[in-house]
This record gives sequence, C-alpha cells and structure tokens, in this order.
Amino acid sequence: MKYKSDWPEAQRRLSALWHGERLDRPCIAVLAPRSVRTPAPAPEPVDDEARWLDPVYRVSVVCRELEGTWWGGEAVPSSLLMANWVICLGGTPLFDAATIWFQARDVDFDAPSPFRHDPGSPWMHKYRALLLALCEAAGRDRFLVGKPGGLPANDLLSMHMGTQAFLFALVDHAEWMADAILTGALDQRRARQELQSLVRERHDYWYGNAGWMPFWAPEPFNTSQSDVSCMLSPAMFERFIVPELDVLGTEHGALWYHLDGGDARHHLPRLLSLPYLRVVQYTPAPCEPPNGPAHLEMYRRIQAAGRIVHIELPRENVEPLVRELDPALLMLHTWCPSRDDGERLLAQSITWARDARSVERRWL
Repeated sequence: MKYKSDWPEAQRRLSALWHGERLDRPCIAVLAPRSVRTPAPAPEPVDDEARWLDPVYRVSVVCRELEGTWWGGEAVPSSLLMANWVICLGGTPLFDAATIWFQARDVDFDAPSPFRHDPGSPWMHKYRALLLALCEAAGRDRFLVGKPGGLPANDLLSMHMGTQAFLFALVDHAEWMADAILTGALDQRRARQELQSLVRERHDYWYGNAGWMPFWAPEPFNTSQSDVSCMLSPAMFERFIVPELDVLGTEHGALWYHLDGGDARHHLPRLLSLPYLRVVQYTPAPCEPPNGPAHLEMYRRIQAAGRIVHIELPRENVEPLVRELDPALLMLHTWCPSRDDGERLLAQSITWARDARSVERRWL
C-alpha cells in the first residue's frame, strides 16, 4: 500500500485482535507528521457545502493529509469523509466550516414518517460523485476508503426534529417513533449496501466507518452509536434503540459501537449483552478525564465480557493501559510529534506488555 508499506503486518495484527489472539503487544495505531512535499492544495471552496462535497477540493484535502502523515503500527491510511452525514433520511443538511448539521422540522404524527431515504435526492447524487472520486484517487491499493454509512436513524431523527421535540415524541407518540426509527434504520441499511457496492467494484480494501476512529477487521462489520441515548432511560433504550442495533448487528453478525460520554454508560450492561457486539469505543465527555487510567474499571468491564476496547488517547496514557489491560482485546489510537517518537513508543509497548505478562493478571 502506497502510504503504508507494512500494511500486511498491520493486517496480521488486526486479524489477531479480531480473533482474540495475544501477540507481543496490543494493537496500537500511531499517527505522526511526516516532512514531505505534499501536493498543492486545491483552490478554496466557494462555500461550506463545497468544502464537504466538492470532489476536487475534498480529494485534494485527503491526499495532502495522507502524504503528510506517518501511519505507524496499526494505523489505517484513510481520511474522514464527513459528507457521509448527507445520507440523512430526507433531512436538509446545513453546512459550516467545522461540521454538517440539519434543519429542524415539524412532524405530523397522523401521517407516515417523512424520514425516508431518497436515492434520487440531490444530496445522494453529490455524495456518490464524491465517493467515486475518492475511490479513483485510492486506486486498488493507495489508501483505504471507509465504508459509506451516515448516522443511525435514532440520532438523525433527534437532529431533524430537534432534541426536545424528539424526546417529547418518544413519550407522547411512542409507537409512531419506534416505527419511524426502525423504518429509518432499514432505509439506511439499503442506502449503505448500495454505496458499498460502488466501493467494492473499484477498491480492494474498505474498513469500518469512513475515517472517524478507523478500525479494520478481516471480515465485514457495522458501526453505530446513539448519542441521544445519554438522555434515555434503560427502558427507552430497549424500546427505541436496541431494535435499530439489531438491524445493524445481525446484518454481518458484528458491531462496533461508539459510546459517547459518562451519561450514556448506564446502557453498557445492555450493550454488552448483545451477541453481535464486538467492539466498544468510548469517548469521554468534556467534563471527564481523557481516555486513560481514570477509566480502567470500565475498560476492564468491557474486556471481561469478551469485547474489544477501542480507545483514542494521549500518548502519555498508552503505557498504563498496555500494562493493565488484556492485549488480546485492546486497540489503542494515539499520536506523536514525530515518526521517531512513534517508533519508540511501539518498541516500548512490547516491553510494557512483556512486563505485564510477568506478573499475575486476571486476563491470563
């Protein structure tokens, strides 16, 4: 692979992780800046919509990022495709320089759900053009193109309706909402499958979720989240969110799940009971300590259930987690100021893992 000459070794390690095999260290993705001459940037986009959807501009951003990054350890050479969000069940996207959001709308609960996928929408035409341009730039083996997806139906509806209206509707129109979320989930699955077929026709490698917390496995899996679940009780999570997770998890039999902040942790027992859950990725809330020793009890709980923990963390927090957690169920994602620092961290991690094996550990 052009941007990662040791990709076969990374695949070997990531495959071992997927199958629960212990190697000399856990999987660690390390990114660092690389001093090279990067391609000239494309002209600035005419507006924020073009910033995310214009193929010429977006591909030029991706190529500059790939060229300027050292992809160490199990890092996946790829780039965030924020435009996935326009696969949005009929919503109206709003764009700014940092993100994509949606225009809130009122809902008639006496009519069928308006939140349906339209394969002929102008947003889908623009997204397909961008996806095909990215596949062309990636070729067969230059870098990885993430799996096209978009947000889950539950989070999309909370954005389209507005959070307060969404939460009230879960109580006042529970049956309508449960059906709307499940119908949206099935629509999102059809959209994802159609777009994935475009990628597979043109590209040898694809991975989890289009650049955001990239995770590669030797077999297909789906990804999901429910950021709005931080405001839901376990009973509401069961009624409104779990059916959508079932749609995603049973498609391939494996699910990577983003757990967003401490307010969503009360759903962890139910998540760990799902037979198709394979990976939990935790993002602390801004008021919490960053990923690291402060969350060890939660990581251990996830690993005790036989699930992989996927953690983005500062490099200074890598050592304590390598020493304390089961390397067979651990994927760390960090960054270093230079390639030399990154290579040193990877070498040291072998020593940390060996030291951990030399003392009693509950995971041995």
